This record gives sequence, C-alpha cells and structure tokens, in this order.
Amino acid sequence: MSSQRPEDVVQEIDQEPTQEEYIRDDEGIEVEEVFEVDQEMDDEDGEQGEGAEGEGDDGFYQDGDGAENLLDNGFDDSFAQFVGHEAAVFAVALHPTDALIAVSGGEDDLAHLWRTDNGETIIKLDGHTDSVTSVGFSFDGEMVATGGMDGRVRIWRKIKGTEGFLQWEFLTSLEGPDEVNWIDWHPKGNVLLAGGADGTVWLWNLPSGNPLHVLTGHVAPVTCGRFTPDGKKIVTCSEDSALILWDPRTGEAVHKLVASDARFALDGGINSLAINTAGTVAICGGAQGGLRAVNLVQGTVLAQMAGHEDGASIEAVAFSEVPIAGAASVTVLVSCGTDGRVCTWEANTFKLRSTGTHEDAVTSLAFSPGTTTFLTGSADKTLKIWDYRRGSCEKTLLGHRDVIHSCAVSKDGSLVISGGEDGVVKVFKPHEERPDPLGEDAEMTA
Repeated sequence: MSSQRPEDVVQEIDQEPTQEEYIRDDEGIEVEEVFEVDQEMDDEDGEQGEGAEGEGDDGFYQDGDGAENLLDNGFDDSFAQFVGHEAAVFAVALHPTDALIAVSGGEDDLAHLWRTDNGETIIKLDGHTDSVTSVGFSFDGEMVATGGMDGRVRIWRKIKGTEGFLQWEFLTSLEGPDEVNWIDWHPKGNVLLAGGADGTVWLWNLPSGNPLHVLTGHVAPVTCGRFTPDGKKIVTCSEDSALILWDPRTGEAVHKLVASDARFALDGGINSLAINTAGTVAICGGAQGGLRAVNLVQGTVLAQMAGHEDGASIEAVAFSEVPIAGAASVTVLVSCGTDGRVCTWEANTFKLRSTGTHEDAVTSLAFSPGTTTFLTGSADKTLKIWDYRRGSCEKTLLGHRDVIHSCAVSKDGSLVISGGEDGVVKVFKPHEERPDPLGEDAEMTA
C-alpha cells in the first residue's frame, strides 16, 4: 500500500484548489434505473434494429471483398495523415478541447504530438526504450502522458502563455510499474493512474510527479483500469479474473471480486472495462469471451452477458450518453471482440440488443459524444460508424493498409483518427461527402 499517511495525501491534494473535490465522498450513491432507452428509441425509428451482419448502409460495396479491393486500388477516405512513426501505432488520442492536436504512440519507442489538419509534428515525445502502448491528455488538455513497456510514464505540458496549444515541453518522468499496461487521467484533476504487468497500480499527483499511492491488491498483471466518472473511486481488473474497487483517498480496497466466485469468473482473465456515468455499474470483458455486469455499490454480480463467441477476446466495451427526444439523454452500452462482432446491449437489463460484424477482429471502440453513433476499428483494415438505435453500420472508412489498433473521435464528432500496424495515423472527416469509389468520377490508383 501507500507509504504516505491518509492525512498527508489529503493535505497534498488540498494544496491544489482545482482538484480539491476530486476524492470527496460525502454523498452516498445508489444504482439508479436510468436506462430507459429501448422503448423510446424504438418508437422514434418505428422498430428495433436487428443488427448489421455483413456490410453496412453506406452503399459503396456489398460483398465482403469490396473493402479489400478498394484498398488494393489505392482508395483512401482520409484527408490527412501523420507518418512520423517508423513502426506500428498502438495508441492515439485527441486533445479534449482542441481537435487540431493529437497524440500517438508506437512500436518505435516514440510518441508524437502532431497537427490533425496537416499531419505536421508539434513535438517528438521521446525518452522511452520500449514500445509506447498508452497515451492520453489530462482533463483540461494542459498535459499529456505516455506509458511504455519499459515501465516509464513520461509527462509533457503546454508552455504557459502560448496560444493554440502548439508549444509543449517535457515535465517529468514517473517511477512506476515494471511494464505499463494502461494509463488513465482523473476526469477533474491533475492526477494520473497506471496499471502494470507486475500487478501494481500507481497513482501520481501532477505536476509534482509525487506518488499518492501504490495499490497492491492484484496478484497478476493489471490489464485494465480507470477512475469512475466522478473521480471518487478507481476500478481495476487483472489477468487472473479479479476486479477491485479502490478508494483513492486511502488506497484501500472497497470491494474485490475474484475467479473463485463462479458467477463472476471469466476464463483467461479480464482485458476490457467500462463504467457507467453514475459510477455504479462496471462491465468487464473477458479474454476468452463473456462479459460481467457488476454493482460497484454492493460489490456483487448483476448479470452474466453472452453475445460474443466462446474463446473470443472482448477487446473493448463502453458506456455512452446518447440523446433522445428533447434535451434528455440515456445511457447505452456496446462491446466488440476478436470474433468480429459489434454488440449493442440494453443497459438496464444487460440483454443483447443487436449484433453487427466486421470481416476480422474488432480492436477498438469510440463513441461520438452527444450522438447515437459510435466508431469501431478492425483487423480488416476498416473503420465503421454505427448507429446504436438501429444496430446498423452507417458508413465504412477506408485508408489503412493493415490492422487498425486504436481510434478516437473528437467531442463534436466531426473528426476521427486511427492508428495501425501500417505505422500511419489517418485523419477522417466522416460527415463530409465523398465520391462513390465505384462511380465514373472515382479516382483509383494502383
């Protein structure tokens, strides 16, 4: 556990007014029935979507080989790209307030800040000695973090007084686990969380870089984790099918679920995690199929969810708030896996709603905030935009020549970036019209 006393941690946090509320827990939380999505969405569209097996509704091709043929002929939907990496790109993220800025990390031991309008480098984020597998901006975009297989977590920050966020400097390198599997910034404060292959979870205060806690309740690699949306709790999961809910004020475990609980156990461990907006429900995706819904208030299993093939790794799962009639919004849930399936779920009953498919494993998932659409990236070299209400593919984006590893969507949904095994980060404007690649005016080059 942490080497700091709880009172020391509280005192240190209180010295930073912008985040003094970040770990308060004055209010009790309950699991609320807020997921009345299905009836309202079904009424709006006339009927519930029945899934999207095969190609989508963008009309450019209907057979399974269409995308491959177009790519082979040089078709590319992207309007810009970043080519500064010399090997596969594993992680990408967009700045939270300025979509002109993106960060990417890759197999070449480097990360880069770069411009999404022209693909030009802002600053090379070096200093790692192994692959950079995690990148992310702080809640206000003033700092950016990179995590690597070398166990290093490195921080850069915007230079004070500059406009447009286009000048950055190195801040500090953080002591952490022996290999960083993931990082997550606090949603409201300058606090960074990271989980490692050695079973530890680290919590640092920035910009000082001082460790707040080292959480040591796992006995296997910590494969995923994140703050709850209010920042008052932390959820982590591991390779031995364990989930722990932590109190970041004390570094103590609140609840723990392990594989010995037959109702919770996921063969092969857990490698994806989502938490609802209220911070009361977590969804865990298994490395060999299966999902579990967990009540974070009581530390109990709410449901065992079956929609993916047995043995298929659940690569990503996500909650999102989507709009309905008027100004109201509801919570929805999506999962995707190596079986190529994209599953939407009823978020109140955890029942399967619809199933769509890619031609190969689905590796990444991102919601377009404030809309009913979401994005998936796949080993079939394509990105697909889906509509949650219909469970159907609305558009397919082409450009990558190899497996897509990561994708992200801007806050207004107007910009998409994706990184892949081809070493390129592509930038798309999904709502802009594009020529029909099969039409007379299509430009296709060998």
